[in-house]
Amino acid sequence: MSDERRIERPDEPTEAGPASASFMNVPGAPVETRRQLMVKVAWMLLWMLYLVYPASDLIKGGHRLTGQLLGWACLVVFVGSYVLLVIFRSQAGMKPRACQLIVGTMIVLAVASSAVLGGAFLTMFIYASVCLAVITPLKHALRALVGMAALTAATGLVIHAGSDNTTTFALSAFLSGVAMTGLQRLVATMKELREARAAVAHLAASEERLRLARDLHDLLGHSLSLITLKSELAGRFMDAGKDEAARAQVADIEQVARQSLIDVREAVTGFRRPTLPVELAAARTALSAAQVRLEAAPELVDAWPSLANEEAGALAWALREAVTNIVRHGEGATVCTVTADESWEDNGERYAVLEITDDGRGPGKSQPGNGLSGLGERLALVGGRLETGPGPRGKGFRVRASVPLRTVPAPAPQVP
Repeated sequence: MSDERRIERPDEPTEAGPASASFMNVPGAPVETRRQLMVKVAWMLLWMLYLVYPASDLIKGGHRLTGQLLGWACLVVFVGSYVLLVIFRSQAGMKPRACQLIVGTMIVLAVASSAVLGGAFLTMFIYASVCLAVITPLKHALRALVGMAALTAATGLVIHAGSDNTTTFALSAFLSGVAMTGLQRLVATMKELREARAAVAHLAASEERLRLARDLHDLLGHSLSLITLKSELAGRFMDAGKDEAARAQVADIEQVARQSLIDVREAVTGFRRPTLPVELAAARTALSAAQVRLEAAPELVDAWPSLANEEAGALAWALREAVTNIVRHGEGATVCTVTADESWEDNGERYAVLEITDDGRGPGKSQPGNGLSGLGERLALVGGRLETGPGPRGKGFRVRASVPLRTVPAPAPQVP
């Protein structure tokens, strides 16, 4: 497993892999390609399976040729309206009036076909109710669905479909619409969560930039002011013929400049060093783009607040490398689990342990690549270690990074 690719930073746009994005769309996300649209329509058409009842009635119900042609025409137009609604709803900037017209057409077809061809076509009311729930605002959805159930019941009573059938279809239409309303609310919540995660990742990156700006201002502001003052003094001493004093000021200027250069390098090094909260936000974004769910406890961000910068940076590098490997090599992975723990060694030293596992196919017989080898060397520099291997029950891949947390002194022997 190698690290020849890069993970998108939290404030950069991410793209799903073409293979995964073609066959699975994030709920509520707009369809971006024609292939994704075709796959979504194919999945949605599976729900039209219950239209086999009116189709079977047309074949075996003893209808005349005119009735059969009318029934098949109604079914074709009904399914076409359903597919058209799916297409409109999948695209950004969909037209509400067009969607309302489509759902209205489906309701009219359900009423007309049931009135002419019989109770088998009451099934169409269930699909019409679901589509009505899709386009109706949440605050009006319940009233609209009650009205749809009443229309279903009234149609069943008019065509003498029987009290049992009428009640069943009316209740099914209402409950199906309510279920779709709940799903629409869930999709809206998921969309808000994705936007919130993106905002958190962006704020984390912005906070790092602000920290660097503050550090550079504090470091360079004082140093440059001191250099300016000493340069003026050196010039005055030179004009007054005080060469020794001028040389002393120039030496001070050189010392201040060298120290400023060291401070700037340390500040930039701290900016470049990854942190666990930023890497966790980046991991969530990258895994979401690859259709992999990240499972991490909220307290993971502040798991070790007193951990030194070098050790914390090493754990952040471990998280980045593990997530990168999952995005690139984690075939079949759907869940990535990140856990934080602590372990004690026999010598009394305590270690902070970060473990990343996935449920994919695992590494197989491939050898660790440059990424994991470099990660092991990076952990070794801070006294840590890297363990890799199959996940729980031999499934997936596991990366376990450990760094020293603190040294516990051995207990002093008690004097009798």
